[in-house]
Amino acid sequence: MFTQADHQYMSRALELAARGLWTTSPNPRVGCVIVRNQRVVAEAWHRRAGEPHAEVLALAQADGGARGATVYLTLEPCSHHGRTPPCVEALLEARVGRVVVAMEDPNPLVAGRGLARLREAGIDVRCGLLEQDASELNIGFVSRMTRQRPWVRMKLAASLDGRTALPDGASQWITGPAARDDGHAWRARACAVLTGIGTVRDDDPQLTVRAVETERQPLRVLVDSGLAVPLDARLLAGGNVLIACARADPARARALRSRGCEVVELAGAGGRVDLAGLLRELAARGVNELHVEAGHRLNGALLGEGCVDELLVYLAPLLLGNAVGMLDLVPPESLAAAQRLTLQAVDRLGDDLRVRARLLSPAGAPNPSSKELWTCSLESLRPSAG
Repeated sequence: MFTQADHQYMSRALELAARGLWTTSPNPRVGCVIVRNQRVVAEAWHRRAGEPHAEVLALAQADGGARGATVYLTLEPCSHHGRTPPCVEALLEARVGRVVVAMEDPNPLVAGRGLARLREAGIDVRCGLLEQDASELNIGFVSRMTRQRPWVRMKLAASLDGRTALPDGASQWITGPAARDDGHAWRARACAVLTGIGTVRDDDPQLTVRAVETERQPLRVLVDSGLAVPLDARLLAGGNVLIACARADPARARALRSRGCEVVELAGAGGRVDLAGLLRELAARGVNELHVEAGHRLNGALLGEGCVDELLVYLAPLLLGNAVGMLDLVPPESLAAAQRLTLQAVDRLGDDLRVRARLLSPAGAPNPSSKELWTCSLESLRPSAG
């Protein structure tokens, strides 16, 4: 169905799409290559929401040279009016001859309609080339569209014996500079970074991206049941902060809003924040990927309530003994009932190790929270300059 040349050009389209890894949210990352007579006449990628989509940019670059050409797209072209006009109409107007798409758009507003529109016009349409790679590149967008929740990636930094802090709370720095810089890169690709009030009290973090260049800062999200965050906490500086509480004291909420924060009340059981409800709230705000950097209690609560899809664990070559662990989790009744994970990658960063793993059900089948979301490595799809 697909030729070697098709694979080559779609691989290039995926490379282009990955250049939007840190900038396109809440939109998906999309690349486009236009080929005519075995020659690339145009290529482009979607840069950021509100700007032209990849296929529109490529067609403009082709400047009339797309007639009868093959268009390689990493995602089905849109067929509805959003911030920009439907890309399907631009392809039809350009009179392209063939369209090869990696995957259908999971957005219910599209969901195959773009491909159907092209086929109705007599264009040769093929879909499914490097589908898993395309889905992986947009794993958060797929999650938001199909599950109405972000893809949740939890970052942990620990000693080799699994400890994240000394008994007095000291944790800076367990890992080395290379691991910390890498953590900032993962922050940068996320739409939002989440932490808890315990981490704010212990570490007073900023939760901004500083170690890598980025055009935008992710939304900072604080889980704070009683709105106890100090008004001079570094997290609150500069606004762009969402605070989720279980019960909003009016005076405290007003004080926080005066600092540029937004406060939402999401009451859960036992006076705690409804974490699943928070994920739905973030999805409604366009959050595709949520990066968690929290303490062992909130980490355990998120995992225990099925709110985590992936772990990003940095292990340092030191031992801390009877200190604070990574997760406050209820032990399973047996090893057979333990939460299982599948390893995605193990990499060395300076003196530290980085382990990426995704959750499985106790029986070893894919967790329902990550069903239909593939597990290809993204190492070959890191954003390049341009």
